[in-house]
Amino acid sequence: MYKRILVPLDGSTLSEAVLPHAEKLARALDVEIVLLHVDVSPAPTFDPHESPLTPPEEIKIMHTDEKNYLKNVCSKLEREGLRVTYFLRDGVVAETIMETAEIEQADLIAMTTHGRTGMLRLLLGSVAEQVVHRSKIPVMLIRPSEE
Repeated sequence: MYKRILVPLDGSTLSEAVLPHAEKLARALDVEIVLLHVDVSPAPTFDPHESPLTPPEEIKIMHTDEKNYLKNVCSKLEREGLRVTYFLRDGVVAETIMETAEIEQADLIAMTTHGRTGMLRLLLGSVAEQVVHRSKIPVMLIRPSEE
């Protein structure tokens, strides 16, 4: 039934709350976990004396940090006997998640919802909601417990 589970992570402990669920499912079904981090391009600066783009060296540092983060999560899961790959992509988060799911032939997207409500949700939107409404494959949403 399932062969690959796509797990988008943003580096937060909230996004990582899906990992125990994805691990159990991957172990029970003997499937691969595909980790994904989507790097959102930095917002342009409005200082007329500065370049509107982030300097290439800063982008390189950000990508290195994100890649190291994914490598560490991947290594941890591999030590637990799971098959895992990872990808770092740039783009619009929800669209990139769905595009990666299609390219990597994922059968399930497993992710957390950050639980935003009210004005914050209106202003920031909900990536999870966008993925649920537009995905062509099943989406498993986990709402992290508040501690």
